[in-house]
Amino acid sequence: MAKRIFVVDDEKCIADTLVVILRNSGFEATAFYNAQTVLEQVELLCPELVISDVMMPGMNGVEMAVLIRDRHPACKILLFSGQAATPELLEGVRRRGYDFELLAKPVHPKELLARAANVGDKSEVDLKRTA
Repeated sequence: MAKRIFVVDDEKCIADTLVVILRNSGFEATAFYNAQTVLEQVELLCPELVISDVMMPGMNGVEMAVLIRDRHPACKILLFSGQAATPELLEGVRRRGYDFELLAKPVHPKELLARAANVGDKSEVDLKRTA
């Protein structure tokens, strides 16, 4: 059974492109363009992985990730960003006990697929160490 992945980015072309890459590699991927819609859908159909941009209007990806982690601890979360302020946002939630992986934008398809393929695998720990 294909791993269910939600991709979130307010830039539709980025979310849609990542979904195409994931689907072409056998994942069940769905694009979302804001955090609120994802939070609603996670309650209905929790994915194995949420891949989200950090900087979005309204609720940012870090705030969304915290809410998802609180409600669904088994759901893996991978954030991506090209913004300089992102490390400060992540440091704030790390002090609260949350630790999320971060990919730099632009996301390279090989890196994206490697991370998605290893969700739930023992090798995910190794990926975190080498990232």
